[in-house]
Amino acid sequence: MIFKFQEKTPHLGDHVFLAEGTHVIGDVQIGDESSVWYNTVIRGDLAPISIGKRCNIQDLSMLHVNQGQPLRIEDEVTVGHSVVLHGCTIKNGSLIGMGSIIMNGAVIEEETLVAAGSLVTENKTFPPRVMIMGSPAKVIRELTPQEIKSLHETALRYSQKAVEHSENLQLSQDLT
Repeated sequence: MIFKFQEKTPHLGDHVFLAEGTHVIGDVQIGDESSVWYNTVIRGDLAPISIGKRCNIQDLSMLHVNQGQPLRIEDEVTVGHSVVLHGCTIKNGSLIGMGSIIMNGAVIEEETLVAAGSLVTENKTFPPRVMIMGSPAKVIRELTPQEIKSLHETALRYSQKAVEHSENLQLSQDLT
């Protein structure tokens, strides 16, 4: 992982896992028990980026901001592989599917599922606890209680997976 210290130094909570190849730059805060996976870029050079507790930002994702448009990710959020988040807000318990793009000013309300490959356009807001899909994204349907529970379970599973990866990396370093 590479830290580039500019005006602000990134702040990491307790038990944060940063996988190899991760770049965290500028005004970035990452909450306790969160994980950032291989070859992800989090660049808070123009405005702050905050990532809550027990979040996972999966491989090859890109998080960035515009001047005056911070990026805020609340607790227990799963961000799938190769996602672009730019100056938006993702609320508690949501899941952003692989390859999705969420643009400036958009708000993904709590416990929402953004289907893989979706494009959420600027300043768009959706109601909570729905599935959104498409390009541009639209509400498809409300989520079931089991689906909402699964969103939180996914976030917790990734917190546990990060501990395993961290322990395995430490073990392999100890052997060399």
